Amino acid sequence: MSKKKVQSVFRDLYPADQAAEMEMRSLLLQGLGSWLADSGMTQNEAAKVLAVTQARVSDIKRGKISSFSLDLLVRLASRAGLNPKLKLVA
Repeated sequence: MSKKKVQSVFRDLYPADQAAEMEMRSLLLQGLGSWLADSGMTQNEAAKVLAVTQARVSDIKRGKISSFSLDLLVRLASRAGLNPKLKLVA
C-alpha cells in the first residue's frame, strides 16, 4: 500500500510560498496551545513567561493565527521552552 502525502488546506488557499509560512505558523501555534493546556498555568502566569499580555495568550489559546507573525511565534515557542527548529526538505 502506498503512502498518500497529506496536503494542508493552506496549499489550496495560498501560493506555495505563503502556504509554507502558514503551515509553519500553524504548527508553532498548535505547539504553544498544547504547552498552555499542559502547563496548568493561568493566562496571566503564561503571559509573564512569554513576555506578552494576557490578551495575546488568549489569542494563542483560541488559535488566532492571523494575530501572529512567524518570527513572533518562534520567539514565543522559544520562551516556552519548546526549542523550535527548522528543517528543510527537498
